[in-house]
Amino acid sequence: MLIDSHAHLDDPRFDNDRDKLINSLKNNGVEIVINIGADLQTSIASVALAEKYDHIYAAIGVHPHSAKEVDNSTIEVLKSFAKRDKVVAIGEIGLDYYYDNSPRDLQRKWFIEQLNLAKELDLPVVIHTREAQQETFDIIKDAAKDGKLRGVLHCFSGSPEIAMEYIKMGLYISLGGPVTFKNSRVSKEVAKAVPLDKLLIETDCPYLTPEPHRGKRNEPVFVKYVAGTIAELRGITYEELTKATNKNTRDLFGIDK
Repeated sequence: MLIDSHAHLDDPRFDNDRDKLINSLKNNGVEIVINIGADLQTSIASVALAEKYDHIYAAIGVHPHSAKEVDNSTIEVLKSFAKRDKVVAIGEIGLDYYYDNSPRDLQRKWFIEQLNLAKELDLPVVIHTREAQQETFDIIKDAAKDGKLRGVLHCFSGSPEIAMEYIKMGLYISLGGPVTFKNSRVSKEVAKAVPLDKLLIETDCPYLTPEPHRGKRNEPVFVKYVAGTIAELRGITYEELTKATNKNTRDLFGIDK
């Protein structure tokens, strides 16, 4: 049985078959899914899914794309929802300088505010970064100084060296579909370098569909291809890899068996 540590099952691409898909997960080898919010609306939808299904858990937060929509009342709403039993993280949060859908100063401001919120609530963070590696690193390093920051770099796209620096801060590294791509040299290096007790696997569905289904809608069951690729790269069995990543996900998000 697998755990998909990062999914967006509230996405409109699942509207036609969401319930059927979620109900079929356990029969198809997926035990748990962490559903991730990207703004206030999707965070609330994520909580609703988690409260409807026993094998879904929720992360709530505002993605950098939506930073321009955040104000102090948004943080208060997140704080309120974070008290729900099935909410296990603040995320996804971070910086995205590739699309720049929100001004960079606002991205930085609300990234820091949400990091502080997570520490205040003693919840881990789920971090997104794109084309902003250095600033993301600097902000996280500062937030981690007090030893209270826990979390994961989702769909990690940095170098093995940067991954190891994050691990020194107590964070986990998560890999998804791109590690299966033929030209993903750096992701494959990361997959081999990260200590097994600091590694998570994910789909980020419906995005970043792994081989051999690239071009189709991604789904939690496809996390098996991520697991299989990483196990092969590391020269270990599929069972060894999934046992470790399942434990890591449970430990990080505080999910009991």
